[in-house]
Amino acid sequence: MLYINSSIAISEEEFQCSAMRAQGAGGQHVNKTSSAIHLRFNIRQSSLPEDVKSRLISLRDHRITQEGEILIKSQEYRSQDMNRQAAQERLVALIQQATIVQKPRKATKPSRNSVKRRLDKKTKHSQQKQLRKSLKY
Repeated sequence: MLYINSSIAISEEEFQCSAMRAQGAGGQHVNKTSSAIHLRFNIRQSSLPEDVKSRLISLRDHRITQEGEILIKSQEYRSQDMNRQAAQERLVALIQQATIVQKPRKATKPSRNSVKRRLDKKTKHSQQKQLRKSLKY
């Protein structure tokens, strides 16, 4: 079980981890071992609450596909188990990001005094620039 928060958890059957060879430098070791992990998680078929699913799908993240799947690749460690754990931690962090409900923004107006101060400052600046002008005869 992966615990997202106190009320949300997902079972290990809901996501698939597949091992593959890692990219980049590393010599012989990287050529013979499959230490990188590809994690796939289908948002629409998961047991997450509907509001969390919709927020997850609407997130602007490159790891979420058009079909509603999360694809996470982890290859930073030489160990397959550590890469699997890192990928699962990234999945949990992404889902936790979607559980946070944004407060709606309230539109506000500037106070009457602040508007007056701004306009007074503008007129003072304008007068200062007018005084700098050279006189033409």
